[in-house]
Amino acid sequence: MGSKKRSNDDSTELVENDNLPDSSIVKKKKSKTEKMNTVANYDSDTAAAAAEVPGVASSGKDMEKKKMRKASDKQRRLEAALKKNNGVGASRPKPIPVAVNSNSDEADDESLPSAAASSSSLPLNYFTDLASSDASVREAAAESLVLRLQEIQKQYEMLPDKESVDGGLMLEAEKNDGLDNCAPHLRYALRRLIRGVSSSRECARQGFALGLTLPVSVISSINVESLLNLIADSLSVSSSMTGQDIKECLLGRLFAYGALARSGRLIEDWQSDKDSPIIKEFTNALIGLAAKKRYLQEPAVHILLDFVDKLPTEPVVTHVMEAPELYKWFEQATEVGNPDALLLALKLHEKVSVDHPIFSKLLPVPFSSGKFFSADHLTAIGNCLKESTFCQPRVHSLWPVIVDMLLPEAVVQSEDVVSVSSSSKKQKRNRKSNPVEEEATNNIRNFCEVFMEGDLLSSTHVRKHLAFDILLLLLPKLPASFIQHVLSLKFVQCLMDILSTKDSWLHKVATHFLVELMDWVKDDDTKRVAVTMALQKHSEGKFDNITRTKTVKVLAAELETEDGCTLYLQNLMNLFVDEQHVPEESSNMKWSLEPCSLNSDQSQTTDDNSDNGSNEEKDSVGTTGNSDVLKSWVIESLPGILKHAKLSPEAKLRLQKQILKFLAVQGLFLASLGTEVTSFELQEKFKWPKTATPAALCQMCIEQLQLLLSNSQKIEKPLSKGNALEQPDDPVSYFMKFLSTLQNIPSVSLFRSLNEADEKAFKELQETESKLLKEERNCGLSTDPNKFHALRHLVVQLLLQILLHPGEFSEAATELSVCCDKAFSSLDLLKSDGQGEADDEEEPAVMDVLVDTLLSLLPHSSAPMRSSIEQVFKYFCQDVTNDGLLRMLRVIKKDLKPSRHQEDQDSDDLDDDEEDCLAIEDAEEENEEMGETGESDEQTDDSEAVTGVVPMAVDREVPENSDDSDDDDGMDDDAMFRMDTYLAQIFKEKRNQAGGETAQSQLVLFKLRVLSLLEIYLHENSDKPQVMTVYLNLVQAMLNPSTAESSLPLLQRIWGIIQKKIFKAKEFPKDESMEFSALASLLEKNLKLAAKPFKSKKSGVDPSKKKQSAAWNRYKMITHLGQNSTYWVMKIIDSRKFSETELEKILDVFRSAVTGYFDSRKSQLKIDFLEEVFRRRPWIGHQLFGFLLEASVNANVEFRRLEALDLITETLRSLIPINENTQADSRKTMTTHLKELILLIKELVGNMPEAKVRRAQVRKFCGRIFQMVSSLKLTKSFLKGLGQDGRTACEDAFGDLFLNLKNTEH
Repeated sequence: MGSKKRSNDDSTELVENDNLPDSSIVKKKKSKTEKMNTVANYDSDTAAAAAEVPGVASSGKDMEKKKMRKASDKQRRLEAALKKNNGVGASRPKPIPVAVNSNSDEADDESLPSAAASSSSLPLNYFTDLASSDASVREAAAESLVLRLQEIQKQYEMLPDKESVDGGLMLEAEKNDGLDNCAPHLRYALRRLIRGVSSSRECARQGFALGLTLPVSVISSINVESLLNLIADSLSVSSSMTGQDIKECLLGRLFAYGALARSGRLIEDWQSDKDSPIIKEFTNALIGLAAKKRYLQEPAVHILLDFVDKLPTEPVVTHVMEAPELYKWFEQATEVGNPDALLLALKLHEKVSVDHPIFSKLLPVPFSSGKFFSADHLTAIGNCLKESTFCQPRVHSLWPVIVDMLLPEAVVQSEDVVSVSSSSKKQKRNRKSNPVEEEATNNIRNFCEVFMEGDLLSSTHVRKHLAFDILLLLLPKLPASFIQHVLSLKFVQCLMDILSTKDSWLHKVATHFLVELMDWVKDDDTKRVAVTMALQKHSEGKFDNITRTKTVKVLAAELETEDGCTLYLQNLMNLFVDEQHVPEESSNMKWSLEPCSLNSDQSQTTDDNSDNGSNEEKDSVGTTGNSDVLKSWVIESLPGILKHAKLSPEAKLRLQKQILKFLAVQGLFLASLGTEVTSFELQEKFKWPKTATPAALCQMCIEQLQLLLSNSQKIEKPLSKGNALEQPDDPVSYFMKFLSTLQNIPSVSLFRSLNEADEKAFKELQETESKLLKEERNCGLSTDPNKFHALRHLVVQLLLQILLHPGEFSEAATELSVCCDKAFSSLDLLKSDGQGEADDEEEPAVMDVLVDTLLSLLPHSSAPMRSSIEQVFKYFCQDVTNDGLLRMLRVIKKDLKPSRHQEDQDSDDLDDDEEDCLAIEDAEEENEEMGETGESDEQTDDSEAVTGVVPMAVDREVPENSDDSDDDDGMDDDAMFRMDTYLAQIFKEKRNQAGGETAQSQLVLFKLRVLSLLEIYLHENSDKPQVMTVYLNLVQAMLNPSTAESSLPLLQRIWGIIQKKIFKAKEFPKDESMEFSALASLLEKNLKLAAKPFKSKKSGVDPSKKKQSAAWNRYKMITHLGQNSTYWVMKIIDSRKFSETELEKILDVFRSAVTGYFDSRKSQLKIDFLEEVFRRRPWIGHQLFGFLLEASVNANVEFRRLEALDLITETLRSLIPINENTQADSRKTMTTHLKELILLIKELVGNMPEAKVRRAQVRKFCGRIFQMVSSLKLTKSFLKGLGQDGRTACEDAFGDLFLNLKNTEH
């Protein structure tokens, strides 16, 4: 709102008040036309207000002059009246002219007349500062304004003739506004403050509301009833207003009513006259305003509630609650859905504590929290609750009140006391029920079922948003026992549906809720367990999978205390057995249509194609299928409880025993009578689900039982000799005792019946474990108890495997029992002859049988069982015989495809034919690409070329029990049959399947598992001569093209073992059993392997990029194999004290390799490799230096000579050290090779390369030679050997570099 100009065209408005900032001093000149346009452009509010004020000039100079004359007359009359009043005005300050900012939104259309220049003037900068965005400025302005108004009012009340002053100041306020006892300036200020609260400029509403509150509260002359009417009249809505103008007027009235309520005058007037209707009128006005627009309802209710809080109970009942508008508002609340009316009713009832008839539609009679949250009442007020969504994203003020009613402090405190104590199930059961807690439980249950699920979650996105907001309000006070009601089935399904769709409108809301939920349970294991169980129970154990989060995984991982883990374990077991959750209706969400991963028909095997069934089959999964999925999650979660827990060994063992018992009961046994069985021996009751557990779940229990036992073995500390009796009970012994105890209960039986062989093996394993336990406890210092302990773990794993796969492991179980029995009789497996049997003995060595048994268990064993096998092999690998080792290596070399090069003769151990090992074929005979993957008839077997041992060919039609073998490795028929049982099964599958893909993959998997045993063997026996045997066989398998063709991971695994466990091992074979000739031959073939070129396949078909890349990678791997093998063999040779003659043969091998390097372009021998050999074994470089110089001079390939310069330089540096102590020896050695060096330099200068890089390389080499010659004082001999032509050529080629050498001649 603007203000009218009070000056003529030539006049200037000036603010001279020292309190105003400089920016408020405005000097403007406007023409008559501009003023008229300014008035015409005011909004409708401003124009209407201007029309109400008489004396405001609309146009023309005469009107301005007339106004000034009238103002002068009024001023004179006012001064005369003041002088008559005992000279009161003489001490007043000098009047200050006041200018009004015409751009001010809150300024009135009228302005102070000339009388404002009198001693009772009102500075208008107060009103400007009330709109400031700075709160301190607004407060200072309001304080200054009220002080000034108080002073003016006091002066006005002291005037004898108030009517004359009122009559002269009609420009300031209307006579009929009811404020007859107020000074004109006060009446003007009130009118301006009321209009100011309707301004949207900066913080005008806040400032002017404060400015209105203070005068009303301290100036008693202001009539509240008149002021109430003035507010309504000044901010009335007319038909000519626009939408924004109407909104500003309504908000202005709201702020004005708020100022009036906070002033305290309403309460004072009631206290002075209890029959005064002012409170009722105020309530009617405020509620009537709230009824106009929805956005006015909540703030209006807050104003009324703030006012009611200051009132005694009596006026609330007799005045506020008797307001007609309020009664009407409450009557319509449930129909239109008015949450603010419900909020007001709750607060008023809390204030008066009386069941008033006005509440009949909103509150139950008589009122109680139980009745309020009853299903009928929640249905009645459902519209009020649902419509609170209009203020989103802000949460309506009603909900904190509802939350406090749902969770009173008594319930929260009681839950806190319980959570401090132990969270054991027994204490919770014995705790007496509290009526308050029972009522709160019923309330929260009804609220979640009726309103949250019935009205919000099944409705729009906005109402689902409200559901999340309500739960966020509940979380800080929510007891753990209420989580099951809050995180209900429908809510969890809604949460999963939103989180599974990232582009959902509510995805951020749900994600934020999940973050807050995780933070809420951070320090409370009870709440964490309750949340975890609720999420998984209502998602059938698939919450993380569906939402693509790690929520449940993180929740479970944060359980670190024994109490928390125990509580989690108890909840999991109860969920499995009690079958508390059975979905009554299928969800329409997409995740609910996923087929169950387990069969519900209690079959023993799972069909791999079960997911591809018809829709009818998927629909028929039903309740049982979902329950099975949930139970499968329970089973899988049990072993993981101990994974992240920070527990003492004793606490961890207690939890392990509880998990073992549960898995054993649910997975191994069934109760023939009822679902509960009591063991008097264990003094414990065991419970099964009411519905029979499917075989698939029983198998899962057994698998998790195996995993738990395997994990316990990994974390166990090795047993020390001599104190085995002091070891506590381990999980294996506890499990076996528990197993035998349950077997003795008549009403309990195994979940599946065993055939005669399996039953016999089952009993034998139980007896074997018992014997092993005794041996472990009684073993002395001479025996390692870890051997028996590892065997016990393997026995238990094998026992469980018999239950998992009937008919497959009975033979292996019998052989393992026999091995253990023989070990008991000899007290140590080392007593057995490790080199095989005598000619007349038919019985194999115990260790050979043990190795065969372990190998037979590997192909179809589970991961826990493989871990136990590896542990057994770790403690027995030092006793493995050569025959047993060769059987393992034979598996690595097995190939389902016959080799192209087959030999008729049988080959014995590699040690028997070491002189022919690594016999590489000539390069001319090879036409294949190294590492090229293709059909076997197009490949040359690199393993033949390297090791000279032809791979064993396997007939495609070999029967399962055939005794015919192309390479029996010195084994008799019985041994071969025992070893080939698992391989024969693979071959049989290959014959029965097209393409043999399954058989090939099984064989690769079997090889990988055997490689793990070989890796353990190499780690434990790195200094034994058998390492060479393992090395030769692994190299042969690595260089076999079918290895790379069948599996790249297999090739990489072999290469990794050779590198880490052989080449980089701290120890190496130092035994003298291996002959020198074999080592020399091995060295020669490795050098040829390192120099072997990469050959392209001679074929018209271009190989794919993938095949080319695979071939190149394999070629680089083989090259590295040759290089590293050379280093390793040389390390072995150096450790042996061979004669000079034998070492000369080693030098001949390197001479041959160097000759091939210089004379053939095909040689791929790397000069860096030779440098490394000479660096590691300097004696080789020293002995070959002269030959190296000669070969360089006579090189057939020019670039080879240049490549060898660095090799010559480094060798020369180590051969001829230049220092004072070795000056004479170095000079002598240099003189010996000076002739060859001169010839090499002449050759280099005579064939100077054209490339700058090569020329620089030659210059660098020759510079080093010149420097050494000069240092050893051989310059004269060197120059003489060069001759005149050589000197001239060197001078032309090297310039100053050679001239500096010549200068040192004398």
